[in-house]
Amino acid sequence: MATQVIKKDGTKQPFDAEKIKRAIALACQEGGCSEERTAEVVGQVSGSAVALADSKDEIATSELRDKILAELDSAEPAAAEAWRKHDQERKGA
Repeated sequence: MATQVIKKDGTKQPFDAEKIKRAIALACQEGGCSEERTAEVVGQVSGSAVALADSKDEIATSELRDKILAELDSAEPAAAEAWRKHDQERKGA
């Protein structure tokens, strides 16, 4: 299992599956999902992200993000769009 996540600036922090779940849940909520649908999507998408992390010692945040967005595009496109919008706002674009 990935014990370290490599951030964009090269720093490392411990892998935190709960942080991933919170981010997915927020994207679902912002995408207009019901509580029930949010729970389903969080379980499905976070499971895929954790499985990817399980296969590595370290993983880049960009790799996790790409996996999560690919899963969200399939499972709940509105949540994927909300995630991308949040990314753009954080980057100041």
